[in-house]
Formats: sequence, C-alpha cells, structure tokens
Amino acid sequence: MLFQKIISLFLAILSFFASFSNKTWGDAYDADAFPQIGVTEKQDGTVRVCSFNIRCADVNGVEMKDRIRLVVQKILEIDPDSFGVQEATPAWMEALKAMLPDYGFIGKEREGDGTGESCAVFYKKERWTLRYGDTKWLSETPDEPSLGWDGACKRVFTYAALKNKYNGEEYIHINSHFDHRGPQAQKNGAKEIIDFVRSTMPTGKAIVFTADMNVYDTSEAYRTMTSYFADARKTAEDSVYYGTFHAAHPETHENAIIDYVLYYDKIEAKTFRVVTEGVDRRFVSDHFPIYADLIVR
Repeated sequence: MLFQKIISLFLAILSFFASFSNKTWGDAYDADAFPQIGVTEKQDGTVRVCSFNIRCADVNGVEMKDRIRLVVQKILEIDPDSFGVQEATPAWMEALKAMLPDYGFIGKEREGDGTGESCAVFYKKERWTLRYGDTKWLSETPDEPSLGWDGACKRVFTYAALKNKYNGEEYIHINSHFDHRGPQAQKNGAKEIIDFVRSTMPTGKAIVFTADMNVYDTSEAYRTMTSYFADARKTAEDSVYYGTFHAAHPETHENAIIDYVLYYDKIEAKTFRVVTEGVDRRFVSDHFPIYADLIVR
C-alpha cells in the first residue's frame, strides 16, 4: 500500500509539472518564437486573397471563444478582398458574421444537419458583388451531404463568383479543406474540383483556389491541382517559403506546408505571404493565415 501511495504521489507530481509545462503552450503565448513574417502593404491594382484554417476547437487548450478576437484582428490586419476559412463551425460562423460586418459570405456546413464545419468564402461587400455561388461535396454525389471515397470526414468546396462594383473585374474564389487521411479522397477531390471548373466555369475566367489541402507539394493531390492551377507561393514576384501548419510547436513545424493559394487564367501573382506574427504574442490558430496579392485581368 505504501508503495502504491508513493507511485500515486509521483504520478501526481508529474501530472502537475506536465500541466504547468502545457500551460505555457496552452495559454497560446510564445507566438514570437517563430520568425516574424508580417503583413505587407497591398499594391495598387491588386486583389488580396487569403486562406485561413481557424481551427474548429482549441489550440493546445485555448478554446475557440478565447481566440475569436485574435482571429478577427488578424483578418482585419490582412484586409483581404476575399478569404476562405476552413474548420468554421456554426459557432465560428456566427462569430465571424457578427465581428466582420463589412464582409458578406457564402457557404454551407458539411454535415447537412446544421452541425458541421464550413469552407465559407467571405468577400468585402463595399467592393464586390456576389454574382453566384454554392457549396459542393467532395464525393461521388457532390450535390448532397456525402462522404467521398476513403475519406475520414465529409468534405466540401465552396465557390463564389465576385464582380468589382467599380471597374467590373471578376474572379471566382473556390475554397476547400481536403481530407486529412484518405489519399484517394485527396486525389479524387482535386480531380473533382478541376472537372467542376472545366465543365461549369466560363472559359477564360480568372479563378483562385484556396485550401488546407492536408498534403505536401510532393503529393499526388497537389500534382493534380497544379496540373491545372499555378501555385502563388512558387510564382509570385515577392514570396516567402515557410510552413503553414505549426500546431503550436515552432521547433518542429517550420516546413509543414499544407495550405495553398492557387490560381488559373488571367491572373498574375505579385506577392505571397505566410503571416507568422501572432496577436499580443499569442497564437491565432494552429495554422498560419496565408495570402496572395494578385492582378486580375
């Protein structure tokens, strides 16, 4: 019995120090442990498009409700014309709608019962008009809530056709979040999006694709996407190379690139950034937001 009490006391002490150690990360401080890559000044005549996995729940113990201000502040700093979010639960969508009144949005949650995550596209209402758009499922039945191939979760993509109120320029913003486990779901999801663009989108239309693709640029899904789209990270005149998924561990995730801004036709990439700066030294999400400044012709 004495031995068991000693073991229990030892485990309790370990648990205490472990919880204290996690609290540093759990408090989401030390965002400045990363190289500090900030937001650039937007060039005249460009369209800024952003992708941001905002993390559906906690980031190392910091709940969604404690990160809303951080996420919104970072979006306002980036000041995109349109941005795609991943892991946007109904609670996140309500918060974003309430705190970003200058943005309209389009997107359906993926479960089809009001509980799932969205891959919504937000756009600046003062400058852009939403002409049409919808959400489709990455599956063999894209018009209804459905699981695709070997995917672990239902996955969707949302598209928004936007028209500039002042000069008439147009582009289509497609936003998605690929499956994190199924290689067939990842590859076939990429094929589905390309087939959708080819069969549905007007010829010669400027199209931007943002996503957490959950794959590196060595994957078949990435190669499939970039057989049709260009990668702003690799083509922009002014670009950075840094990981987009960090999981609050700067020492191990500096090269984890799984978030992308891709584009097709009538677009020139000027700037690409991974924004590693936090807010008040806090992590904003377990992903960094990324953006590209594009010339839409």
